[in-house]
Order: sequence, then C-alpha cells, then structure tokens
Amino acid sequence: MAITGYLSDLSLPEVFHLIEQGKKTGLLTLRAALASPAIPYYIWVYQGRIVAAANRLDSQGLVALIKQYKWVSDRVVAKLIQWCCPTGKPLGLCLKNHGVLQTEHLKQLFQVQVLQQIGIMFQLKDAQFTFEQNVLLPGREMTGLSIPATEATLMGLRVLRHWHTLADKLPDPNSGLISTKTSQLHYRLDPIEWQIWEYTKGTVSLKMIARELRLPIEKVQQIAFALITVGLAEEVPLLVGNLPTQSVEPLPAQLTEESEIQTLSQSFVQNFMSFLRNNKAKPISVGT
Repeated sequence: MAITGYLSDLSLPEVFHLIEQGKKTGLLTLRAALASPAIPYYIWVYQGRIVAAANRLDSQGLVALIKQYKWVSDRVVAKLIQWCCPTGKPLGLCLKNHGVLQTEHLKQLFQVQVLQQIGIMFQLKDAQFTFEQNVLLPGREMTGLSIPATEATLMGLRVLRHWHTLADKLPDPNSGLISTKTSQLHYRLDPIEWQIWEYTKGTVSLKMIARELRLPIEKVQQIAFALITVGLAEEVPLLVGNLPTQSVEPLPAQLTEESEIQTLSQSFVQNFMSFLRNNKAKPISVGT
C-alpha cells in the first residue's frame, strides 16, 4: 500500500520522523511539482534507517559515482559486479570485502550519495511524496552504511541555507520548549543545539532564549524546529503578559444563608449518627 501527500502539508523532516518512529521499510519518492519534467528523488529505508538515495531506478547510480572517483578501473568493477557480488547484497560492502574499496571510500560515497542529496531535498516545498512499503532494497545502490532518518534530518537542517520552504513550520517565538526525553540522548548535538536544549523546561520563550544566547531569533526557531522534528522536544505555549482581571462580587445574602444552613444540617447529621453508634449497646432504663 502506497502513502501519498505533499511536502506543503507535511514537511520532509516530519516524513522522516514518521518513517523512523514506525521503523518503516520501503521506498520514498519525491517529485518536484514545479519542475518540468518533474525531477524524481528516491530514498530507500530499512526499519527506519536510510540506506541509499538516487535520482534513477536502473541501479547504476552508485556504480556511476564509484567510476567518477577512479579508485579502481571500470573493468575490475564490472567483473566483480558480474561474478562476485550478489544482486541483493550491498555493492559497497562487496567491493570492500574484495579489497577494492576501503571504509573511508564507503563513507565518502555515502556522504555524496545520501547526505548531500537530502540537503537538496529539504529545499523542496511543493513536491509530491509517495512511500511504498516493503519494496525490495536495491543492493546495487547500497554502500552498506545507513543512518537513522531523524539523524539525517539533523545533519541536513544544519547545512540548510534557505529556510523559506519551512518558514511556516517554525515554532512561534513566544512559545517555549519542553523535553520529551527522560533518558540519555542518542543524538549528537552540536554546541549551539546543546545550549538551546538546556532550555527545554517549558518556562522560557524562544525569544528570551535568543536574547540570552545572543542569537538571531530565526536561528533559535530553526534549531527548535529541528529538536521538535526529531522528537527531542515539544513546543508549548507560554502566557504572555497579564491575564485580564475581573472584579469579584460577594455572593447574595440568600445563597450565603442557605450555605450556612446546609453546613449546620450536615454537622447535625454527623453528630446524631455518632450519638447512635455510641449508645447502641447501652440498656435503656425506665424509671418507676
């Protein structure tokens, strides 16, 4: 079953959060609506972790990227792919196991193939997204490395230059943040993110945080959005100014009297029940 929507309604960071939270496996496809022809972006995930990305479905994206770096001849790569690398297994790991690539090569390939592409995808606003579950993963496009979807979100948002596509998603400057985590964090926050994280008590507004840290309010809103999107914090409204006051008038005399009568009646009943309990077993004497 495929799930379809638009990034104007649900941003890509929010989509990533849902994918990781649900530990989904499948293919996320993005198509920029305003582009002609519509440029597709494909992201494969396994149990909530991003394992590959490409803009083609012929399983030649990673191969083309390896050829660009010229770490090994095209003939050797072609032979290994044909004879030694099973179709469903990660190509990067296969080439590493045969001594063709090193771990650092795989990291560089993953950085260019996945992380840089996600940074570009975050700038899409009117794109349509489709998520198909339980799609077979393309071993030929996989380095063997992966990253949690929300961690990719943090990394992508840190380098995002133009936030206009996410402007309407940013939290209100007068709102605060409250932590959703009671245990140790599993994310690697940078120094500024840590500073803002220290204010996730739900008592200080983003505007005040910006003032105390001497940061632009837009920067604080952007980091707050990142913390919210990856599930580390929630936006909470804060009271601004004083609540309107209203004069309090005394109760009418009639109601006050009725209240006193009711109180006396309840007291009388309690005393009467106590009297009955205390005198239940006593014999009754009758004078002669």
